[in-house]
Amino acid sequence: MTRFSAGLVAAIILLTASSAWAHHSFAAEYDSTKQITVKGAVAKVAWVNPHAYVYVDAKDESGKVTTWAFESLSPNALARQGWSRDSLKIGEQITVEGYLAKDGKPLSDGSMHANSKLITKADGRKVFVGSSADDAK
Repeated sequence: MTRFSAGLVAAIILLTASSAWAHHSFAAEYDSTKQITVKGAVAKVAWVNPHAYVYVDAKDESGKVTTWAFESLSPNALARQGWSRDSLKIGEQITVEGYLAKDGKPLSDGSMHANSKLITKADGRKVFVGSSADDAK
């Protein structure tokens, strides 16, 4: 094998490994013993890889709004369930069941971080069923 070929193989291995590291495991980031339910309005849907995010503005009893960033399945997995980036509308009321992030800290945009298990629309329809915890199974 030439020196160039060996270098190319090494570069491919490093690039492949770095993308695997970038995709975190559920257990590394979320606490399966800390389940939460959040009711609120859809603020944003980020249909991005490796996991889609649904941002929810939830009001507490005093009227203070907290934005939650819920990680979901991959866009491809959601599409296989029949959903698209337009399945939830901005302002639509939803209920999200999920798991808190282990660190309990807000993301850089100030939103609280959690993983969604189930999102239910106001009419009772279930959407985005499943979480990235399912990826590990």
